[in-house]
Amino acid sequence: MNSVLRTLLRQGAQSVREAAAHGIDAARQEKAEILKIVFRVLSIHLGTPPERFDWQWTDKDRKFHRDGVLTPQEFAAKYVDLPINDYVCLVHDPRPTSPVGRTFTVEYLGNVLGAPPVTYLNVDMALMKAIAARTMEQGEPVWFGCDVGQMMSNDYGVWDARLYDLPAVYDTTFSLGKAERLLYHETLMTHAMLFTGVDLLDGVPRKWRVENSWGSDRGKDGFYTMNDSWFDEYVFEIAARRSALPEDLQQALDTAPIVLPAWDPMGSLAG
Repeated sequence: MNSVLRTLLRQGAQSVREAAAHGIDAARQEKAEILKIVFRVLSIHLGTPPERFDWQWTDKDRKFHRDGVLTPQEFAAKYVDLPINDYVCLVHDPRPTSPVGRTFTVEYLGNVLGAPPVTYLNVDMALMKAIAARTMEQGEPVWFGCDVGQMMSNDYGVWDARLYDLPAVYDTTFSLGKAERLLYHETLMTHAMLFTGVDLLDGVPRKWRVENSWGSDRGKDGFYTMNDSWFDEYVFEIAARRSALPEDLQQALDTAPIVLPAWDPMGSLAG
């Protein structure tokens, strides 16, 4: 499927460019025709997206329930009570191009048709950790984005910035800091997971409990332990309620964002 889609998209890039010679309307029409073909290919491989579905489940007490046939919007209106619009994206981007307290976005970012632009607010790491810990103390898990493959062990279910002593193994230094790794594309957000617990000592986080989505055979029954040092180096983003921010940063959310180029690594997770 992916091979066919790559070929069709490259072929489509050619046909859109040729159509653009006859004006923007012709190019948009050609793009629409290509997307129809892409939709057909996806439907052949994955099935046509259903408009309605049977909703039935077994609860934690092993009692069976059925709620008939619902559309996705009917399901959302009835069962999804999370106030989505209350949440904002906080990031830690230490590069000079992303000042703390400023909003930014990435050019052409966004994977939902008709959705508002994806906007991030850059905050310092201490505030990000404090908001995440306080949110969990109030009984709510925290969604986050990170560079998942760094210094990790699936067997032991551990992330630690010093998990492997690579300088001793290779007799060299690894000197790039977080900002430099972003600048040279050595790091970027590759995966999103859920914080479900934090180990605090005198109010300072030591370890974070993470629920992953890779199945129960990875980590410890699907859960991992993240050392706080790993959070510093490889966590970039959390979702937080707007009300969790200080007043000045709540106001900063309404400022016009700095626009980063389309290839910027901070756009990788939502691309």
